[in-house]
Amino acid sequence: MNILSQHTTQTLEPTLTTWILVISGFLIYIPVIYGQILLLVRPQSQATKDFMIGKGENWRDRTHFRSSYGFAWADLIFFLPLLIAGSIGVILGQVWGYALWAAAAAIAVDSNIVLWFSEREYVYPIWGPLAYYTFFWGFFVYWGLVAIVYAVLRLAGVTF
Repeated sequence: MNILSQHTTQTLEPTLTTWILVISGFLIYIPVIYGQILLLVRPQSQATKDFMIGKGENWRDRTHFRSSYGFAWADLIFFLPLLIAGSIGVILGQVWGYALWAAAAAIAVDSNIVLWFSEREYVYPIWGPLAYYTFFWGFFVYWGLVAIVYAVLRLAGVTF
């Protein structure tokens, strides 16, 4: 048997850490995905603005709206399918699941670091450091970094 077929048939049974990361990933992204679907279906509705930016708030400018709209499309086209497929693969203990999961986590880290810096001027003064570095952008960056490290370690044969 060659090395490729050995590697593709290997399974990595889910651990408690696997389940914690899968469940926490979905819990933190369910509201985001809901908001993005609202944004794509009814982009200028007050209900969408209330959910996405805050009760009674409006888009700061066209760039704010366009970047939010673009992130919504990008997440629904790339991130969400990778997160779902990767999570299914990870739960099934498949090597491909960890690869897809790491890709989803990399997208999460990349896009949320951008948002972490670009939204700071507007969100930080209203909510303060604790909310900003946890709920607003922090959890997404932290989950992504931990998921990447965990996926790489599992693919390297580490179990915990």
